[in-house]
Amino acid sequence: MKKRVFLIVLDSAGVGEAPDADQFGDVGCDTFGTCVRSGKLHVPNMSRLGLYNIDGTSFRKEQEDVSGCYGKLQEQSAGKDTTVGHWEIAGMISHQAMPTYPNGFPKEVIEEFEAMTGRKALCNQVYSGTDVIRDYGKEQVETGGLIVYTSADSVFQIAAHEEVVPLEELYDICRKTRAMLQGEHGVGRVIARPFVGTYPDYTRTVNRHDFSLEPPKDTMLDTLKAAGLDTIGVGKIYDIFAGKGVQETYANEGNKINMERTLSLLEKDFHGLCFVNLVDFDMLYGHRNDIPGYVNALNEVDVQLGQFMEKMAPEDLLIITADHGCDPGFKGTDHSREYIPVLCYGESLKKNVNLGMRSSYADIAQTVMEYLGVAYEGDGDSFFAEIEK
Repeated sequence: MKKRVFLIVLDSAGVGEAPDADQFGDVGCDTFGTCVRSGKLHVPNMSRLGLYNIDGTSFRKEQEDVSGCYGKLQEQSAGKDTTVGHWEIAGMISHQAMPTYPNGFPKEVIEEFEAMTGRKALCNQVYSGTDVIRDYGKEQVETGGLIVYTSADSVFQIAAHEEVVPLEELYDICRKTRAMLQGEHGVGRVIARPFVGTYPDYTRTVNRHDFSLEPPKDTMLDTLKAAGLDTIGVGKIYDIFAGKGVQETYANEGNKINMERTLSLLEKDFHGLCFVNLVDFDMLYGHRNDIPGYVNALNEVDVQLGQFMEKMAPEDLLIITADHGCDPGFKGTDHSREYIPVLCYGESLKKNVNLGMRSSYADIAQTVMEYLGVAYEGDGDSFFAEIEK
């Protein structure tokens, strides 16, 4: 049978502060720990893969009947956002931090943006995405300007009402902005943030779209594609990698539908990697400090993971991980510098293997590549020998 890897990223589901959390203002962050301490987390499938056996977590509780392999990974990239997290998972450590703008974007950037779009830039501050449409949405609707804002991450976000700036126009503005923001001001992502509704009840829609920098080096996706294997992206994967190396893509439609799509891909005849991002944890709950929402989302995905594992073929490998933290119980609303979990499962793997603490997210890429039999010169060290039967 053809070997397949299903790599599922629970976006922002970190498992406790990283050793360098102090450099990011994140001492004490613990996304999964916050969810466990709520008393409402019920994830029996992740539990039997070894979630609670991961060393050095605040929620460690030895489970004996474990059918997976488990551990945690430390980020080496200079950042704590979606882009560098996924790039590192895919085998490329980002040693140079992408630019951030705690005081807003400089005058020359805003002037070039306004000249290019023919619209006035509103806000130009660090802002919460929900707060910014509350405070600037009315002005955006009345003037036709564009709400420009950023966060602690390397992002240039553009919000506009869908009835004032149609989606395709907003996306086109973002593409042009992406082309403009290179070099010194090469932010990790330009993000379209459409919203709907009437004042004061504006709400963001699912039509968000990310326009990422291209990874400067080949990731495992490029190498698999070049080797003639299949690469499938579900959710934000295509956007995160600016399409590089992704041959087949299914757009983000929320956790539930993304997981249903992933389940359906078990029926597809392919040889290679299905890379999945589940963004709701981060976008809907982590950034909004919504602990009950985050917990409920984990519970719901865990049910679908159980259904997925029941239908896996003998040569399938499942890897569950995250890309950073976003602790809904921590101060502020930004991402947090955390270890990420790694849970592995498949008929060809040993059971109850403790992988301990691994030194890079990129170990996942090397493990995927070794399992699929493709040489890869990227970062990281494979742990496949430790989990192979």
